[in-house]
Amino acid sequence: MKNQDIFLAGVGGQGILLAGEILCLVFMEAGLDVKKSEVHGMAQRGGSVTSHVRCARKVFSPLIPKGQADILMGFEALEALRWTDFLKEDGVLLVNRQKINPTTVTSGRMDYPSRIYDLLKKKRPKTRIVDGLKLARKAGDVRTVNSVLVGAISRELDFPEEMWKQAISQRLPEKFVPMNLHAFELGRGR
Repeated sequence: MKNQDIFLAGVGGQGILLAGEILCLVFMEAGLDVKKSEVHGMAQRGGSVTSHVRCARKVFSPLIPKGQADILMGFEALEALRWTDFLKEDGVLLVNRQKINPTTVTSGRMDYPSRIYDLLKKKRPKTRIVDGLKLARKAGDVRTVNSVLVGAISRELDFPEEMWKQAISQRLPEKFVPMNLHAFELGRGR
């Protein structure tokens, strides 16, 4: 397993922090050193949330320098666009097909970029768009969108599927595990 730098970005309430924790559990189970750093200042008000997750045999800093992330996981399209500078030129951009208007858009001071998915694909050719909200609804609850996206990212990383399922089962309350495992499988493309 090579070093992995994964940058997660989205809006408060989308489960970015939980997804980061699940990534860390998988990496630690694989015997790798893991460092994580989070910014969730205005998260409770729908503000921007980011998480840096780094794994290697030895990690010296929890922060991913600009232009060094192997994968950027965008839980919301505008947040993905905002943070693309952290992704390597040949990195994978995994984007949830969901738009959440920031206050600057809802107040009328700015417009949400039209054709945002085309813009993301133009900026990063290795862009994968996942309809996480649709798959989460299919799993039974829109709150499982983070598990859908964990399923999608699991295809990009070389760890057995069972390790991912174990991490989800270990981190979530027992009553939510079956639905989240189903969401994971839908995101993984099963």
